[in-house]
Amino acid sequence: MVDATHISLQADDRSYFSLLKKEIHQRLLNVGMDAARIAEVDIITAEMTSNLFKYADGGEILFGTFNENGTPYVELISIDKGPGMRNPSRMMQDGMSTSNTLGAGLGSIKRLSDTFDLYSIVGWGTIVLSRIYVGTKPSQKKGLLVRPIVVSKPGEHTSGDGFTFKISTKGFKVMLGDGLGHGPAANLAVNEGAKAFRIFPDASPVETLRFVHSSIKKTRGMVANVTTFDNDKGEWSTAGIGNIASKWICPSGSKNQMSYNGIVGHNIPNTMNDQKFSVSEYNQLVLCSDGIKTRWEISKYPGVLHHDPSILAAAIYKDHARQTDDMSVIVIKIH
Repeated sequence: MVDATHISLQADDRSYFSLLKKEIHQRLLNVGMDAARIAEVDIITAEMTSNLFKYADGGEILFGTFNENGTPYVELISIDKGPGMRNPSRMMQDGMSTSNTLGAGLGSIKRLSDTFDLYSIVGWGTIVLSRIYVGTKPSQKKGLLVRPIVVSKPGEHTSGDGFTFKISTKGFKVMLGDGLGHGPAANLAVNEGAKAFRIFPDASPVETLRFVHSSIKKTRGMVANVTTFDNDKGEWSTAGIGNIASKWICPSGSKNQMSYNGIVGHNIPNTMNDQKFSVSEYNQLVLCSDGIKTRWEISKYPGVLHHDPSILAAAIYKDHARQTDDMSVIVIKIH
């Protein structure tokens, strides 16, 4: 089943912190994490909320559970609109503090995390990323990185946005779908689309979209983007129907991709073509549902391409999430 990848936990009011910590603790139990490791994640959560209370405006923690090569892991992303840091690496040293405390917070989070990253801009705020594996962290392989953030509309218990992908020896294939509206009916539409996506063998994005279209006609329909990558050719192929925003990124700039008009499951164009890009031109793709405002520019985030792709996803979510619909940002990188 495809659904939200993260839950959003508001951390802008100290009175919510105990409930936030209990929510995360219970979810750690659900993924089978042992007691000692849970205690360490509890510390990470406590340090994140403490930092948000001391320094931030509009604090939020995104929490998600994932699986990498058969190994489960959890991810916490702290997002704030605080003053930012002039020297983030110095602030991670134990004893450094700007509030007359012990100053062990960021250093503790880094030590207890299997993957840690920090991104901060003065006057903009800070994003802290922590991943903790249930078991041994798999070795990082060259190739594909997919980092999704899918968050349900506030007040909903399921997401009408959904993301799914398939990997083979020849390459990979991904789809981001947005069921019309939100809630259970939208979630059903995108899950029926995901089922069709998974069983269709053709690598063509256009032909995949045609197959999905024919498979979900009894649902309310969705908009979607399908993108594939051919390892041998080093080539992306992509097509989108409806308002899924696609932006191709390279170190020197970015390019927006236009989608076809229509609704998958209801009406799609008779004539469509796959668009193709070489990985030598663009090595990253960002897909966003319409829960994310479209007018964002990579130039606003200096140095972000040197960070984990989840940092870019979180930065776009931070600045451009509408909070009136399901929200998705998917960053796909060939490295």
